[in-house]
Amino acid sequence: MRHLDWSVRLDYMKTVGAFEAKTHLSELLKQAEAGETIVVTRHGQPVAQISPVATESAGVLPKEAMRRLRSLGLRIDRDEIRGLRDAGRRA
Repeated sequence: MRHLDWSVRLDYMKTVGAFEAKTHLSELLKQAEAGETIVVTRHGQPVAQISPVATESAGVLPKEAMRRLRSLGLRIDRDEIRGLRDAGRRA
């Protein structure tokens, strides 16, 4: 079984302590619905993860997709996006 290096993963994931997660659960659920993954820690160690449920119809929200592309240094204009969208509909 492969173990994940949490120190690397936590660098780009939002983390909250267990008490904060309990106190602000409804807000964390809204963030998960928007596509964000939140790691819950206890004494600084990851113990749980709140993330969106993967379904066939659920995709990445457009704003989140653009944020991810930009974080990779990629730029795409609206015409390219529409072309990709339309190509996906024809497939």
